[in-house]
Amino acid sequence: MIIDEIDRLLLDELQSNCRITNAELAKRVSLSPSSTLERVKKLESSGLIDKYIALLNPQKAGYTCFTFVEVKLARHGETPVESFFNAISELPEILECHHITGEADFLLRVATKDIPSYEEFILHQLSALPNVQNMKTSVVLSTFKQESKLAVS
Repeated sequence: MIIDEIDRLLLDELQSNCRITNAELAKRVSLSPSSTLERVKKLESSGLIDKYIALLNPQKAGYTCFTFVEVKLARHGETPVESFFNAISELPEILECHHITGEADFLLRVATKDIPSYEEFILHQLSALPNVQNMKTSVVLSTFKQESKLAVS
């Protein structure tokens, strides 16, 4: 899909505040409300806008432990990878799963309430999955930058 400068402005505004009213969005991009709505619907139907979400404050939601976990599988190939993906898709603690190159096969971003909850998760859920050979955890001490907004070009 080819996007122009107005589409870029719309996407930038929507990524900053997806609850903005159509009237306010139209004012910010200098379009009529009907033209704005038509453009947003095109961006949605093209798949460029995937979904709208609410970002929670992790601490206020009770999450204090964030980790990155490298997971190495004992076996590789389509079936073991697909089985691993299906299994971790059921674990709400896993916020992200990336199939990566290097020594590990996957990089997971995990959120738990605290360290004991993380220990429970690792011992009884993640390490119990079939084909998990090795795991390496890095605990997040603090976060200086975390963005969900993509630059649109």
